[in-house]
Amino acid sequence: MTPHPRIRARTNGGIADEPRGWGAATAPSRQCERTVRTRWPAFIGGLDSCRDRPSLYRERLKSIASHLVKPLAETARLTHQSLERGLRILETVALNGGTTTLAETVRRTALHRSTAHHLLQTLVSFGYLHQDRQTRGYELTAKLFRLTARVWTPEQIGRIAEPVTQELTEQTGEGSSVATFTNGTITIVAKCDPGNPFRIVEEIGKPRPIHATAVGKAIVAFLPSAERTAIAARLSYERYTPRTIANREDFEAEMLRIQAAGYAVDDEEHHEGVRCMAAPIFSYAGHVVACLCVLGPKFRMTRRKLRELRVPLLERAKSLSTRLGWNDDIPPPQRTN
Repeated sequence: MTPHPRIRARTNGGIADEPRGWGAATAPSRQCERTVRTRWPAFIGGLDSCRDRPSLYRERLKSIASHLVKPLAETARLTHQSLERGLRILETVALNGGTTTLAETVRRTALHRSTAHHLLQTLVSFGYLHQDRQTRGYELTAKLFRLTARVWTPEQIGRIAEPVTQELTEQTGEGSSVATFTNGTITIVAKCDPGNPFRIVEEIGKPRPIHATAVGKAIVAFLPSAERTAIAARLSYERYTPRTIANREDFEAEMLRIQAAGYAVDDEEHHEGVRCMAAPIFSYAGHVVACLCVLGPKFRMTRRKLRELRVPLLERAKSLSTRLGWNDDIPPPQRTN
């Protein structure tokens, strides 16, 4: 067979010019060959061997393209499907109050158990979910809150804090609780009661006076200076016991002591015979959003025991801050008066 004469003998970027007579209809073929030659050079030998036979050339080029492009399209489809499923799982966790289990995820998304498990673990590895080591359940992390600049609700903080209050109570033998500050009110959102016959029982949802409790003082002491000053100005300083702070001057002095120590103490200021210690909890933005407290009767909560409780209390308060997105790279909260 006589070869077709060439338009030019040289090549253009490694791609030989088509034989004479192919015309404008060969433009898609040129583009296809360019893609094949660039991305899959091992297939070029089969094309070059039939370059002088236009019909065979087109047929072989289409065959190569179909075998190579279809897997890429399938890969892209699966990638989009995985993304869709992952986002669906995040939505499921959010609609379920920020927590879920593998079984609940399978039920709500209708995904196969192994697929759901793989996607949940991927979301954990990317920091969007946290898996509890004991319950094996999953929770939203602070990452989405950082990305959307949203804040934790008191209910969410309470759910996150429950395991920590249990750990603190088991270690200390005393009751523990977590309080938040919302709309000017200190409220208990999580607690764990000890097994002792004589114990202090707190009520979830019940407000606490700011000036007379460790939880109130621990939060307000780490608020921005202007907000703290405004709170100090509007407090009524109701006296609950002889040891209750009863004026603004003493309250502001107490704020400075708490800032320096990093924790607050209620020494029979709200109820006689009861002592508490509380440490602040910070969010991903470095703002105080809650506090962790340990409390008990005075005859057990001696001053020596208060000193012993300081380290485990501060460690667990820091772990809760970390769960809410805070880290050592975030500047410490303002502590100026």
